[in-house]
Amino acid sequence: MTASLRRDPAALLALGSFVKLRRAVNSLSARLNPALVKAHGLTESQFGVLEALFHLGPMSQARLCEKLLVSGSNLTTVIDNLERSGLVRRDPNPDDRRAYLIRLSDKGRELITRAFPEHAARVRELLGALTQAEQRELSRLCRKLGLAVRALE
Repeated sequence: MTASLRRDPAALLALGSFVKLRRAVNSLSARLNPALVKAHGLTESQFGVLEALFHLGPMSQARLCEKLLVSGSNLTTVIDNLERSGLVRRDPNPDDRRAYLIRLSDKGRELITRAFPEHAARVRELLGALTQAEQRELSRLCRKLGLAVRALE
């Protein structure tokens, strides 16, 4: 650790908080993602696309990128693979002839209808390490941090 960092308690606190947040997310992902692959053959990104379409309806790839906080090139590959598996389809966007609307196929809707409740139950179980009040506080703090960071863009 550099001498200047040792003299900056705010930086040390921020770095320590960041490391703990990252480790918590990595620990959750390590428990959740293998179950998605094993039970449903889905990656985390594929599940995210199906879940967003299931809950929010058809949308452009650009809007999906915003919702999932991923790059367009990464999402193109994910959507290509989901389309190849028959889980989503690309339909012409009536509002923009240059773009497509991504929507669930019947097969995709059936899969996410089965997969989502199982995933939600696993998330509930894992976050059960926190009380409901702690979960609400965590949610509030994460939202506050996310909005503040987004405002810097």
